[in-house]
Amino acid sequence: MAVDGVSLRTMYRQLSDSGPCVMIVEDSSNCIFGAFLSEGLRSALLRQHLFRLSSTMFGVRLKAPLSSRASSSCASRSSAGAPRSQPQTPLRPLPAGAAASAQSSRLGPVAAGLLSGLSVGKLRRHNTFRRSTQAAESLERLNQLAKESDQSWLDQLSPDPETELHVPNTDPREVKSGHYVEVWPTPLPDPKLVIYSQEVAQMLSIPEDEVKSGSFTAFFSGQRTEVPTLRSWCTPYALAIMGQRMVSNCPFGNGNGYGDGRAISVGELLAESGRWELQLKGAGRTPFCRGGDGRAVLRSSIREFLASEAMHHLGVETTRALCLVVSGSETVRRPWYAEDGNPIGNLYASREPNTMVQEACAITTRVAPSFLRVGHVDLFARRAAASPEGPAMTELEQIVEHALFREYPEIAQRPEPLPDRAVAMLEAFADRLALLVSGWLRVGFCQGNFNSDNCLVGGRTMDYGPFGFIDRYDPLFAKWTGSGEHYGFLNQPQAAMANYHTLVTSVAVLLKERAQEEAVRLIEAGAQKIRAAVQDVFAKKLGFASSNDATAELWKELEPLLRKSKIDYTIFWRQLIPVLDNEGELGHLDRAFYEPPSDELKQEWEVWLRKWASAVTSAEGDGSDGRQQVISRLRAENPKYVPREWMLVEAYTKAAEGDYSVVQELYNLFKQPYDEQPAFEQQYYSRGPDNVVSRGGVAYMT
Repeated sequence: MAVDGVSLRTMYRQLSDSGPCVMIVEDSSNCIFGAFLSEGLRSALLRQHLFRLSSTMFGVRLKAPLSSRASSSCASRSSAGAPRSQPQTPLRPLPAGAAASAQSSRLGPVAAGLLSGLSVGKLRRHNTFRRSTQAAESLERLNQLAKESDQSWLDQLSPDPETELHVPNTDPREVKSGHYVEVWPTPLPDPKLVIYSQEVAQMLSIPEDEVKSGSFTAFFSGQRTEVPTLRSWCTPYALAIMGQRMVSNCPFGNGNGYGDGRAISVGELLAESGRWELQLKGAGRTPFCRGGDGRAVLRSSIREFLASEAMHHLGVETTRALCLVVSGSETVRRPWYAEDGNPIGNLYASREPNTMVQEACAITTRVAPSFLRVGHVDLFARRAAASPEGPAMTELEQIVEHALFREYPEIAQRPEPLPDRAVAMLEAFADRLALLVSGWLRVGFCQGNFNSDNCLVGGRTMDYGPFGFIDRYDPLFAKWTGSGEHYGFLNQPQAAMANYHTLVTSVAVLLKERAQEEAVRLIEAGAQKIRAAVQDVFAKKLGFASSNDATAELWKELEPLLRKSKIDYTIFWRQLIPVLDNEGELGHLDRAFYEPPSDELKQEWEVWLRKWASAVTSAEGDGSDGRQQVISRLRAENPKYVPREWMLVEAYTKAAEGDYSVVQELYNLFKQPYDEQPAFEQQYYSRGPDNVVSRGGVAYMT
């Protein structure tokens, strides 16, 4: 076939080379895990036939109303925080019609566009690729890995049938069916490598000389043709906030506009360490951009890179970051906070940004075994429930099979029918989710926007935008102004349960007559797992080997003290080590107080510290060996260094001036967050500077 005298095969090569349900816990006692519910919301939720759980998750009662403001949007931890291994399983046969559908997508949107009559001129106008001016060294190993890998998301799932009609698929539109849209990244002009993770590169089997090459920077700035055998795509998914299925802030009012608005996957690699999906965040517009520009900026990209790598070393399951690339010429305007404002006044005034700033565009390459979200399954469950005899049911079966293949291969290999394997997946997901959110509480992390679209079926932390690490303790802490109290720090187990409820009800569509019975059983069991994990994590933070009634009582007495004192969360837990070494002396907590405690509060602290020190040493035996065992446990469970916001501000402020030294220093610091690292103690093991910690962009952000 020829178009304007050029063979289709030749033309495609030329163009490619130049690129184009709420789960609420409540009863008569209002406790932390039961969420901080207003009476009105509690009654409204219960009227919707919601499941109940015991409200004795913590045994700590707090009275604070749940904000009515809605957000928009594992295996056990090892000491090294190593990721779960990803054993490979053979592909299961696709449901009828899926293979043909997948095969029809092989040419990709560019070739499909030619076949459907698009002119060469139109395709060239849509081509946004610009080759880097840097030396184009060969990515030999990465290209070899790409050739040896399969793209399972594209191979096993169904494409959007309208992809070729909307090439290059960079304008907002409804995507009514299919699991993905093939779309090319929009490359950053004049890309520069800011930082990369040696560990992640090694995990992907990419040698260091390739990482330092111009071609590496080019590819991970969006120049896809550096590795031509890899294809790129974005995905649709649904949104549920605290279990409530949402469509109201979809531009089309029906949920068909939600999805990857600025994240584009650029391939899956099969390395010795497992299957890894590569995703560029800030790679340009997609059909799901909802009017946005598809870009991320250097500030947010540095936050994501440092926080995700820190979380890995903190021992909490997370997506990883391979590299961060910034544009030397492309900038965008973003609302932010003026530095000359009154920081104290800002705390009580509007927390909205008060200025516009010009910021450099950047792309972070995040890496995970998959980016399959609860919202992915929820989308196709909604469609299948609305049309149980149509293709939507097949698409739901496909996405559940794919979740098993990518995240639970040991279950995927079982001979049972899909509904039975899906139930086993839900049971395993509850284990991972319990470890995830209890891990967040352990290290003082608040995700901030834990909707179903930010909850991975694999049980990993993702979406490092609205996150924050606690400075002053507040049970309702959240950095993002849109979080609402329902996503506050100690309400995160509740948010996790809401996401679990969403996944259970989504998968239940496949269970037919078993759906209601299995859903009730799974949700009750899942709640128990989360409750036990949270109780266990606070017991271990207190130095005990496991939780029991005595550890629960100690935490019940401690939490109000933390709250009244507004003490530094990270420093308090770490300072329990010298406190124990000195028979419960309060003076060793001085560096954790932002304000000196009153005499009355001091007495309360002294009583509690003596009680705790006696209980924890008695539990291990009163000898020196027992005491050392407790101290070792305290050191292993309570990190000394976490990515506090004022540290990240210093890093991205310097980086905006072209100085990446603080970014690199923090990256190195967070590789060993439990070690003493005395060279950094004075600078980073401290409360935030008083003139900074209350400022917009540090205390809160949007």
